[in-house]
Amino acid sequence: MRVGFAVPQSGPWATPENMRRVATRAEELGYHELWTFQRLMYPVGHPMGPTYRSVHDPLITLAHLAGVTSRIRLGVAVINAYVQPVVLAKQLATLQTVSDGRLTAGLGLGWLPEEFEAAGVGMERRGARAEEFVEVLRKAWTDDVVEHSGEFYRVPASHIDPKPLPGPPPILLGGTAEVALRRAGRLADGWVSSSREDLAAIAGRVELIKATLAEEGRDAAAFRYVVRGVTRPGADDDRPLSGSYEKIRRDVDDLAAAGVTDVFHDPSFDPDFVTLDAKEAMRRAEEALEALAP
Repeated sequence: MRVGFAVPQSGPWATPENMRRVATRAEELGYHELWTFQRLMYPVGHPMGPTYRSVHDPLITLAHLAGVTSRIRLGVAVINAYVQPVVLAKQLATLQTVSDGRLTAGLGLGWLPEEFEAAGVGMERRGARAEEFVEVLRKAWTDDVVEHSGEFYRVPASHIDPKPLPGPPPILLGGTAEVALRRAGRLADGWVSSSREDLAAIAGRVELIKATLAEEGRDAAAFRYVVRGVTRPGADDDRPLSGSYEKIRRDVDDLAAAGVTDVFHDPSFDPDFVTLDAKEAMRRAEEALEALAP
């Protein structure tokens, strides 16, 4: 099991100083990966909760942290496929290169109608759009002459350089429906769960993806199953990744037994945590960093 940690990106604790502190300490402690997420906007009156109210850009955050770390990987879970794929391909290629190949690129379909409206993209046929999106990314990263004419995207014959070094970043796909899990098994290098995932049922997700990999003749050993852990130290409930640090460690072991390859602890998805003042949130995060280190 590879263990990661989410960087301060949402709420009062998401300051540049705290970002750097979490990143460098996680690297010192041997964590495998730092993680960010995307939220473009918070519609007035929306009930989605405080985690999404004030969120820094995930890629700029990772680019900043690439400059203060040297070994720990850098993951985004997820960028939604309502952005323009050629622009994103360029951004991800540069981030992969300046980080010396440490990037993991997670992609999602998106679920917030207001973000699609603001991006000028329709929500209909999101799954088909995401499949073509992945195709355009990979062409931009590998083809000498990039040309694409599809249902959703057009790219005139062009050079899109420089290519990412030492190679394209691995792509993770999200989603919980059977069609989304099978899409990950067909197209991606891994699957990443959402913050709302029922971790008690994770083994079924893993088995469905494994079946798809076998049907497609793909290398199952190389595929990653990544869980965003809504980690709540000290919480008085029986949910996975809640309670004492000893229980949380046992829960991580249980996820590994279910076939999960990666888990990252993300305190910002605990609504009680993300509303704390910056000093207290950082104190609790540093305590968790130490207690849950791999």
